[in-house]
Amino acid sequence: MDSEALRKFSALHPRPAGLTLHYGTAGFRSAAQHLDHVVFRMGLLAALRSKAVTATIGIMVTASHNPEEDNGVKLVDPLGEMLHPSWEEYATQLANAEEQELEKVIAEICQKAAVNLHKDASVFIGRDTRPSSKKLSQSVIDGIQVLGGQYHDYGLVTTPQLHYMVCCQNTQGQYGKATLEGYYEKLSKAFMELIKQSHCSGEFQRHLKIDCANGIGALKLSEMKPYFPQEVLFHIYNDGTKEKLNHLCGADFVKVHQKPPGGLDMKPNERCCSFDGDADRIVYYYKDTADHFHLIDGDKIATLISIFLKELLAKVKQDFKMAVVQTAYANGNSTRYLQETLKVPVHCVKTGVKHLHHKAQEFDVGVYFEANGHGTVLFSKAAETKIRQLVKEEKDNEKREAAKMLENMIDLINQTVGDAVSDMLVIEAILALKGLSVQQWDALYADLPNRLLKVQVADRRVIDTTDAERRALTPPGLQEKIDALVQKYRLSRAFVRPSGTEDVVRIYAEADTQENADALAHEVSLAVFHLAGGKGAPPQPI
Repeated sequence: MDSEALRKFSALHPRPAGLTLHYGTAGFRSAAQHLDHVVFRMGLLAALRSKAVTATIGIMVTASHNPEEDNGVKLVDPLGEMLHPSWEEYATQLANAEEQELEKVIAEICQKAAVNLHKDASVFIGRDTRPSSKKLSQSVIDGIQVLGGQYHDYGLVTTPQLHYMVCCQNTQGQYGKATLEGYYEKLSKAFMELIKQSHCSGEFQRHLKIDCANGIGALKLSEMKPYFPQEVLFHIYNDGTKEKLNHLCGADFVKVHQKPPGGLDMKPNERCCSFDGDADRIVYYYKDTADHFHLIDGDKIATLISIFLKELLAKVKQDFKMAVVQTAYANGNSTRYLQETLKVPVHCVKTGVKHLHHKAQEFDVGVYFEANGHGTVLFSKAAETKIRQLVKEEKDNEKREAAKMLENMIDLINQTVGDAVSDMLVIEAILALKGLSVQQWDALYADLPNRLLKVQVADRRVIDTTDAERRALTPPGLQEKIDALVQKYRLSRAFVRPSGTEDVVRIYAEADTQENADALAHEVSLAVFHLAGGKGAPPQPI
């Protein structure tokens, strides 16, 4: 390690006194002006991780659905998955180390993780459209170069595109070409192949209005447009030319506020969807003729995909194990529908994509979605091999057609991570193939009314949870209070959990009516405020 270079560059990216950050579920996030030292050090860490696993590592500069003034950074492991949990600890140590301790901390990481500093390092870099992202990307490059690493800067990309490139690179092109063109070609080809198999392709309405949260999704969808024939009509709104990123728009805004985004004019029964700021989440919605807003979130997306895949799997007559993985945020009625009507096993895990992804890997076909619209489908190697073999060798027409559809689904789905563009194409293909309108999709089951709230606290770590975050262990008395409140309402449940990125406690409540869900959420938020060190004024009724 070149100690002189490390000292020189570290001085160019000084750590502000007294600032401590933690690598959470989505990496580091903070106000952009506090992040220069962090991203420089994550450049160092990405090079170390690459040397440790002798593979290309990804590093993405984004703060997803946070306000434009914020930014963040997260690392991508070799197969496009989230950074390994043991390295999350190293990330936190490195980000918070005093400047004079930096070399010592790097040496400790090298010792613990058996990193050979003489090995080569290769890092792929991507960034979103925030004003601060370009400069922060340059700081990442400084970090990589200090440790003698090579890098490829993809510039402006969606988060899922970077995950995809990393996976392509490390599978020697088996997963696809590690270029944007390769990504567009693979997805558009699979989509068009699926649409070709649709019997009602002639009259099917393919108009879709897309709110891109004034973010990177708009830029990349525009680049992708030439890959589709003219009859695929994707109309882009909130493209970033007029308003600020994520301001009154995007998947998070629509999901939390349960209303349409600004900047998008909705007519009755039009199919609309929203991406989030880095295009890894998607939700659908429409207004009915009575002007009522209907949200179709990640739970209903998972349900639609599960119905379609289950039908195809039944046709190919293979003994594939399929399951849906959810978190505690999944609507109670979605879980009931999947288990009781569809007869698909459902597993609940802790919030955070890495937990869902990990669990989904246990099945031949693992569908996972968070209610917020982040999710994908994983196919086991054995299932994928068998499906591709059936396409080539199966004599029975119906079986072969079903296998062909499954093969195209495998190619259309970004299996590395939730991907708004890929998920949107999957949904559009399924709606076309099944001849379903957005209203028919919505009518599969009725969501239990629910409410999401958050309470600011002095320190989010006072809340500790168990049972896939459905019960609070600390502070003392909180879970008992929640249990008593839940008893007051029909079909109700509620839980609290600390945010992975900021000092807030998130509250979820559902009940038989919206009024009851709101009342329960408010009462639980007051309990959190009083028992878990709330900051500012107590929560007001909804």
